[in-house]
Amino acid sequence: MPSSPFQLDKLDAAIVALLQEDGRRPYGEIGEAVGLSEAATRQRVNRLRESGLMRIVAVTDPVALGRGVVATVGLRVSGDSRAVAARLAQVAEVEYVVVTAGAFDVLAELVCASEDELLDVLDDDIRTIAEVREMQILMHLRTEKNVFAWGQRPSEE
Repeated sequence: MPSSPFQLDKLDAAIVALLQEDGRRPYGEIGEAVGLSEAATRQRVNRLRESGLMRIVAVTDPVALGRGVVATVGLRVSGDSRAVAARLAQVAEVEYVVVTAGAFDVLAELVCASEDELLDVLDDDIRTIAEVREMQILMHLRTEKNVFAWGQRPSEE
């Protein structure tokens, strides 16, 4: 993550949007679309990646990969919620962890192959964390929307 706020200019935002459509798009094609040379485009992409603002990764469908049991777990904890989040981040089946304000102190998304695996993670990995006081499990029945296009949202000017 960037240590300080990083402002995307219009060219950076256009490059990010093109890479979100296809992360393997050639620099020359991106440059042509945004009006830059291939070299200038490569430099901008490298700067975005090195800043920590952008990563180019494969996004998979857990159901298609045989890991179709997905749940969000809301946790109320005592003590340092950051420490609990850090422990959860070490669990292989935990795909996403955030420290929150509000009804829960920590939210975690789990992706498992079966209900038995989910139960194992809940009992063996989460309930054994001493600071966990209460948890609520929300089973995902269907994913209606799952986008990673934050860089494409219009900026406030």
